[in-house]
Amino acid sequence: MAEGVFTRAEFETRVARMQNQMAAAGQDALLLTTPADVFYVTGFLTRFWESPARPWYILVPASGAPIAVIPAIGAELMGRSWITDMRTWDAPNPTDDGVSLLCDAICEQVPTHGALGIPMGLETHLRMPLADYVACTAKIAPRRIVDATDTVQRTREIKSAAEIAKIKASCAIADRAFDRVATFAQKGRPLDAVFRDFQIALLSEGADWVSYVAGGAGQGGYGDVISPASSRALQDGDILMLDTGAVRDGYFCDFDRNFAIGTPDDAARRAYDVAYQATDAALSALHPGMTAAELHHVMCQSILSQGAQPGGGRLGHGLGITLTEWPSLTPHDHTPLRAGMVLTLEPGVEIAPGKIMVHEENIVLTAAGAQLLSRRAPPALPEIHR
Repeated sequence: MAEGVFTRAEFETRVARMQNQMAAAGQDALLLTTPADVFYVTGFLTRFWESPARPWYILVPASGAPIAVIPAIGAELMGRSWITDMRTWDAPNPTDDGVSLLCDAICEQVPTHGALGIPMGLETHLRMPLADYVACTAKIAPRRIVDATDTVQRTREIKSAAEIAKIKASCAIADRAFDRVATFAQKGRPLDAVFRDFQIALLSEGADWVSYVAGGAGQGGYGDVISPASSRALQDGDILMLDTGAVRDGYFCDFDRNFAIGTPDDAARRAYDVAYQATDAALSALHPGMTAAELHHVMCQSILSQGAQPGGGRLGHGLGITLTEWPSLTPHDHTPLRAGMVLTLEPGVEIAPGKIMVHEENIVLTAAGAQLLSRRAPPALPEIHR
């Protein structure tokens, strides 16, 4: 909670920044319903979100501390945070599952003809029953519901020093786990067993939980980076990739590493070199003021200039209290990159039709440029000969 993960001052600063965005957008209050947004403003950190049986509501007023409208089962944990205005009900309640309490709080904070902000855009969702949302909008009318995507995203995308330290600590856990891959990813080992051992390594190195492990393995490269692991045994000539989103104190890392099982072929070595150089190009070029699309262009041009083809979709994204955050490094995202953003650099290279290699690092953008948070991958493709 707040006293263990962050100071009260950290949360007060976050909320004040959010309230400045609200004021500029003409929003009298902000309704937050998702795990990441609730954690961001309150420090309420729990795996209980895995249960879909209960909604959780945080109302950020125009000034002052947020108001928690939550199921009674969360009162003790929320009580350890900096939040003092907490309104609870015994949930689930099919007759009135917190709707009346929520509407009362909204009506207290939003003038009759005022505006309630709710994030509605890309990379947002509303975590409450649709029927309850419809009932709530009717009860609070004529108050308006407006899109607060920018309010939340422009605030959350700039990380504090304390947040950056959390992400760096998560990256260090993954760095240590990657150092152990050669001890359990030998020739003949089933890929699904490698995935399980990798998760064990992450936990033993200090991860609180491992929300995401992905990767692939195949002769000379892999076909995608999101499929579940199969029971196929690793073979000489395979390229193994492991990618993780391990969590420490609510903050993710997200980067991968590639390994050759035995001696790799020339095409795999070449793809690794191309992706490595594209990452170097991004690290050198990145500065505040360039856009996400411009950074994507830097990596694509580096790959193309080396006689290879980009592959793997977008070439990076934001990172923080969710595994992927805005912006996306694509030709279509013109979000300005600002100091304090934490990003992944993720160039992908097509080795052959149906075979790719993806290289990923985690960085923070500072006024002076990019600073690595993950330990830089080896400059040559690592080989496992066991």
